[in-house]
Amino acid sequence: MSRTDTLLLLDFDGTVAVGHGPVHAYARAAASSLDPDARRAFLAEATAAVEGLGDPVPAGCGAGRSDARGASADGLLPLDGYDLVRVLAEKHGVGPLALSAAYLASRHALGTDDARVSAPLGLAAVLAEVRTEATVVLATNAPAIRLPETLAALGLAGLLDGVLTEVGKPAGMAAVLDRLGVAPAGPVRALSVGDVWANDLAPVAARGHATALISRRPPPEARPTWTVPDLPALYPALREWVRADGRTAPSQPQPQPARVPARVTTEG
Repeated sequence: MSRTDTLLLLDFDGTVAVGHGPVHAYARAAASSLDPDARRAFLAEATAAVEGLGDPVPAGCGAGRSDARGASADGLLPLDGYDLVRVLAEKHGVGPLALSAAYLASRHALGTDDARVSAPLGLAAVLAEVRTEATVVLATNAPAIRLPETLAALGLAGLLDGVLTEVGKPAGMAAVLDRLGVAPAGPVRALSVGDVWANDLAPVAARGHATALISRRPPPEARPTWTVPDLPALYPALREWVRADGRTAPSQPQPQPARVPARVTTEG
């Protein structure tokens, strides 16, 4: 296998950039549209919920409606921190226009003291190593706002072969995979790494390629090749996969999904 036919596809928020800073910034911006008492109540609930990500989802956060960032299906649990804040904000009366403006405000703060993020330990060194044998592409639903600056601050500038923004996962992943040559029968073999099964991984798994889910509480429908609590825990399997010849089965394989959920979140 060569570098051009081996693809590592990375998500951004929650994968390459970790930390709840941007989600807290989103909550603060959303709260600005509320009166003081409602603002305090919402921020207290949102702060506790975001800091408790990975714990059981708080009561009342199970349903969602469509919003300015994309469609979500009623009765489903929030996909990530942004989605969790959106659900809580709607419960407190924050409207879709205010939520859209709040999301953009949080992206303008990305990587600053108001919305801090960090890179997983050792990521820059691992990317520098695997790029000798694989093409590395970042694909995110987020806009390009402050993305180059944040990648540079994380020490990742020059370590990515491509950066795709506003992808529109999960539906938009089909066009991305087509563009990158990721088909059920090749010519490119791919490994997609992300923290949201429906958006980052299910479309890739549906084409028969490898996936790695970063989650301490994977959803029941998830069928990734690997599940890890954080990205550094994936590094040994990642190195093994990149160096394989395409015929070698990955460690601890799991069955692939029969369907791709239709839910969307802007985070990614």
